[in-house]
Amino acid sequence: MSDFRQEFLRFALERGVLRFGEFKLKSGRLSPYFFNTGLFNDGDSLRRLSQFYAKAILAAGVEFDMLFGPAYKGIPLAAGVAIALAEQGVNKPFAFNRKEAKDHGEGGIIVGAPLQGRVLIVDDVISAGTSVRESVDIIKGAGAAPCGVAIALDRMERGSGELSAVQEVERVTGIPVISIADLDHILALLDGDPGLAQHRAAVLEYRKQYGTH
Repeated sequence: MSDFRQEFLRFALERGVLRFGEFKLKSGRLSPYFFNTGLFNDGDSLRRLSQFYAKAILAAGVEFDMLFGPAYKGIPLAAGVAIALAEQGVNKPFAFNRKEAKDHGEGGIIVGAPLQGRVLIVDDVISAGTSVRESVDIIKGAGAAPCGVAIALDRMERGSGELSAVQEVERVTGIPVISIADLDHILALLDGDPGLAQHRAAVLEYRKQYGTH
């Protein structure tokens, strides 16, 4: 496991973002772990989260010209990741959308830099993929090209069919999904930590039942 991925999961554990136990998901499934990015909710945690996104994006080697954050969760993420990338010497513009078009002032639904070139979408997770598909439509509608999606965690879990939400997005949109960490990294964390080892069997069983790859 890349050091920053393990460091990210440790950070998520410290902040209570990643928890182990028994959690009922929106899908109705009982999951042995839960990941809630909404708990990265102060200045320091957003700063560190953004740095992990930047590391994952740079490690993936994806070519991009700007960042786009889907309203609402993607808005602080796109801004934070733009700052973190700039600190790494990669200065890129960013933009985000409004949920409702503004009919006065500059108008429109896009705030920030004009959408142009290769646009990397920054979001928290992909559950149903609706947010990503809407973002792709907005970007293409502006004459720009979506080139990828960066998320915090890939649960590697089937949706309604055989594919995961991430795989479905990749298939439908034709763009890659970059995650800071995924279920393999969570299992590696459980393998390497005696204090968490008791959760490994339940996570493995859940993966056997609902996993994709």
